Amino acid sequence: MVLDLKDVFACEGASYHVDTTLNLKCEEIRGGYPFKSDVKVSADVQNRSGMVTLEIDADFDYTSNCDRCCESVTKRFEYSFFHRLIAKLEEEYNDEYIETPDMTLDLSELVLSDILLELPSKFLCRRDCQGLCQKCGQNLNLGDCGCEKQEIDPRLEKLKQLLD
Repeated sequence: MVLDLKDVFACEGASYHVDTTLNLKCEEIRGGYPFKSDVKVSADVQNRSGMVTLEIDADFDYTSNCDRCCESVTKRFEYSFFHRLIAKLEEEYNDEYIETPDMTLDLSELVLSDILLELPSKFLCRRDCQGLCQKCGQNLNLGDCGCEKQEIDPRLEKLKQLLD
């Protein structure tokens, strides 16, 4: 979805509001397609004293496998983002502003990049996830597997024999 911001840039005090949904179901992330439903987006663009700002609220369900136990889990995320927009940058690169030289903005692309930067780097089904047994592969959240937990480093095996 492309926003035409010419009127907002032209008139101090102008504002623009949009409520939309973005279909990100085809976006592949970490080898899967985690967006099972549309992302609800509410965006407000305002020109206050010549400074154009963009506030975005995004609400979505995200499905992925737990990084410890590999179980599929869906979590609901609600994020808010804030950006300053400018028609032309004086410097070559400045991450404090988003340059909009033709006074249009691809909202879909911006929301997707904001979401990807905000998502947790480790996706867990719950904070105290036990993960999988390193020997037999059983999900330890479902119960103990019975494998011996204390493993001796093979380099120290001879020392253990001396102690016995």
